[in-house]
Amino acid sequence: MTKRLFFCWLLTAILAMPVLAQIQEPVKFNSELKRISETEAEIVFNAVIDKGWHVYSTELGDDGPISATFNVDNISGAEVDGKLLPQGNEIEEMDPIFEMKVRFFESKATFVQKIKITDEKFNIKGYLEYGACNDENCLPPTSVDFEFSGTANAASISAGNDNKTVEDNAPSAIALTPLKIGATDKIDYWKPVINELNSFGEHAGEESMSWIYIFLTGLAGGLLALFTPCVWPIIPMTVSFFLKRTKDKKKGIRDAWTYGASIVVIYLTLGLAITLVFGASALNALSTNAVFNILFCLMLLVFAASFFGAFEITLPSKWSNAVDSKAEQTTGLLSIFLMAFTLSLVSFSCTGPIIGFLLVEVSTTGSVVAPAIGMLGFAIALALPFTLFALFPSWLKSMPKSGGWMNVIKVTLGFLELAFALKFLSVADLAYGWRILDRETFLALWIVIFALLGMYLLGKIKFPHDDDGQKVSVPRFFLALISLSFAVYMVPGLWGAPLKAVSAFAPPMQTQDFNLYKNEVHAKFTDYEAGMEYARANNKPVMLDFTGYGCVNCRKMELAVWTDQNVSKLLTEDYVLITLYVDDKTKLAEPIKVTENGKERTLRTVGDKWSYLQRSKFGANAQPFYVLVDNEGMPLNKSYSYDEDIKLYIDFLETGLKNYKK
Repeated sequence: MTKRLFFCWLLTAILAMPVLAQIQEPVKFNSELKRISETEAEIVFNAVIDKGWHVYSTELGDDGPISATFNVDNISGAEVDGKLLPQGNEIEEMDPIFEMKVRFFESKATFVQKIKITDEKFNIKGYLEYGACNDENCLPPTSVDFEFSGTANAASISAGNDNKTVEDNAPSAIALTPLKIGATDKIDYWKPVINELNSFGEHAGEESMSWIYIFLTGLAGGLLALFTPCVWPIIPMTVSFFLKRTKDKKKGIRDAWTYGASIVVIYLTLGLAITLVFGASALNALSTNAVFNILFCLMLLVFAASFFGAFEITLPSKWSNAVDSKAEQTTGLLSIFLMAFTLSLVSFSCTGPIIGFLLVEVSTTGSVVAPAIGMLGFAIALALPFTLFALFPSWLKSMPKSGGWMNVIKVTLGFLELAFALKFLSVADLAYGWRILDRETFLALWIVIFALLGMYLLGKIKFPHDDDGQKVSVPRFFLALISLSFAVYMVPGLWGAPLKAVSAFAPPMQTQDFNLYKNEVHAKFTDYEAGMEYARANNKPVMLDFTGYGCVNCRKMELAVWTDQNVSKLLTEDYVLITLYVDDKTKLAEPIKVTENGKERTLRTVGDKWSYLQRSKFGANAQPFYVLVDNEGMPLNKSYSYDEDIKLYIDFLETGLKNYKK
């Protein structure tokens, strides 16, 4: 999700690409009035929630996500009895973003509000407001309108949105007249432009681009594992075995090809098995689970200590011996497959942490095939030399022999695993609110780790398995230079510099106590009509920023992208920036009634108004959402969602500016 520096040759995180702007309706509510007695009733709200989404429960606090609340507009002949109560399978977890425990529902949710009937005839009108999120974005505060009326003996619907009662007595509908809002005498700034916006096309698809990065990530991990002491020394022995076991050279080459293909099949099967056992959504949930992150942190620390030479980690020898003996007893393709399986077991101590890190990273994509694609790249890189050296056996003579350089790679991996262990510990630290690994503490530890790695690569630090008096090679010197430069790069972060290259790993900026960095971009307007009138008077295009106070990805974009000098200049000098908070709770002077998709809705807050603008004009309802328009409200380019690629964002802004000048 952010750029990497030197360790991109190890593993890269999966980029979250923007998706097609569209209305998302992951939650479907209906309401009903249930009579308990002549003087008591319950208003019940039932929700069906799409997979991957969740609806937050009640009373989560002002600093948390949007809680479910029961709101009354008008009530007569009855009174609210107690609080809105959640029912069903409520899940409670620590949220690393909000740094607090949150409660939510998945698949389905039920909220119940009791009322007391105090008069022979009663009427109650209001709305349920709730918040819904998935792992990438959140919906703005959404309301479910209702209206019920009846007598002390029976109840009936008089109006509402998907309302029903247990005792249904001849409902009568109240028609709400949609109001046209935001229009001036000359220009209708609220005119829908969904077709015009979509005509500009969309960004590259998330899935196709992600698969490429997943494959390359696996390929990089496999190449790295190839040069470890667990794998590299086995290559010449295995290839020589295939070439010598038969006088037929073609058969020897065929066997080597089969051996390489077996490695691919083994690791590809492992990736598919993990997906089938856990499922894509479960893997995604596991990757953000605090306990899992603690365990993975401890695992990386153990592997790092092993790579430093404290001890050796191997699987039980009887496992590899049993497979090896089976390979000797069998012949043909099965024998070759078992030999490849033996390689997988023997090389576990070097490949295990790389495979584990790869699977954790790709699981955050939520794709069913992502682990398999990652393992395919890993296996191809691991199997490639066995096949190439079998095809060109003369290359074996020029193949670098095992030696101290392999231990350097192993120790370097140990330092990198130590750094990544802190990343996983940071997730748990945020989830439980320990505050032991704030941003400046995390950066200080990373600075020390990469400085020590640079010193080691220069030969200033020795570990038990290192050769004494070994000269520093040119590649090793350049790696040391990169590591030390990276450590120096992170130093300004101790005073609040954004450090875009490590923002995916480091804790969020709000955990930093000391921050001198003030290069932030602020909107010129937070009111749509006022901003559009200003842009028209000054003959400037507009960038509309649909955001939310609780939108984490919005803050990431503002920190990682808007602070870029070129982006900042474009936003402040060439555009009129209008930021519209869809969760702004400020009450409107008067509620506005609108008809949307054949249903009546009431806009009660400023956030409701801006959310309705985003849906009705642009056909989208997720944040962050950026759209460029001229000063009459017509789109100038495709919409932009969450993607921290600065070059892509600059191209987005410059293309809109060019179209405006035309």
